[in-house]
Amino acid sequence: MDDSLNRIMEEIRRARKNDLNAPKRISDRTRVVSLIKKIQVVLLPGYYHYNDLSAEQALTELKEDLRGELSAALCFSGKNMMKAEEITNGFLERLGHIMRMMDTDIQAIYEGDPAAKSRAEVILCYPGFYAISIYRFAHELYELGAPYIPRIMTEYAHEKTGIDINPGAKIGEYFCIDHGTGIVIGETAVIGNHVKLYQGVTIGAKSFEKDEDGNPVKGGKRHPNIGNNVVIYANATILGGDTTIGDNCVVGGNVWLIDSLEPGSTVIHEREDKILTSKSGSNL
Repeated sequence: MDDSLNRIMEEIRRARKNDLNAPKRISDRTRVVSLIKKIQVVLLPGYYHYNDLSAEQALTELKEDLRGELSAALCFSGKNMMKAEEITNGFLERLGHIMRMMDTDIQAIYEGDPAAKSRAEVILCYPGFYAISIYRFAHELYELGAPYIPRIMTEYAHEKTGIDINPGAKIGEYFCIDHGTGIVIGETAVIGNHVKLYQGVTIGAKSFEKDEDGNPVKGGKRHPNIGNNVVIYANATILGGDTTIGDNCVVGGNVWLIDSLEPGSTVIHEREDKILTSKSGSNL
């Protein structure tokens, strides 16, 4: 490089804090996305395609590639790289469970949307299923102790669909997301079986407590519990780790909740519509 480019690089190095100086090998987003695509081929061959791999070939490559990415992620996070083999094998053993959970999600979306003509259409066309399925992959890796990779996976789904599901959230079977854009589900949320969310729903945290130095307190239960057979309509916001929505509840659109609901409750947002009239007398 010429002197001017060397000067620019040196200025960048001085501006970059030491904790952002990555080692030569760090978990790579492009390679993690490749893992997602290979898992999709393994679980739903024919619906997903990647590099002309058969399901068997994708599984073989997945084992090797996942081990490599886990080694990098564990090294970067200061953990024992030898756990990469254990986590890889544990994840592969859970693929059957993941497929069974995904099948319930397909069914829930198919039954929950009259516009869905077939289960195949759910797989091919529905962003809700796309985001949920990637969450299912990521959650199992999260539970096995994999650093970085689960979050990279769900943020890729977030980028593609506008649906933000933290891999740490615990979500039961028959999970239905309709439309989906703008949904947020936090790390410590617990969601039961047969739950349906519409677009714009937030299952989030209240303002964080701060320590004596004024820094946010990390960890702890920050997000709500949602029971079984709950429907939450568009743009509802439910906040707080001590908030529980009981079984068989319905939460209406645009509702703001920081208090728990007894099982079987229905809550709606009531407002007074106002018709504005211009000086000419016409309605606006």
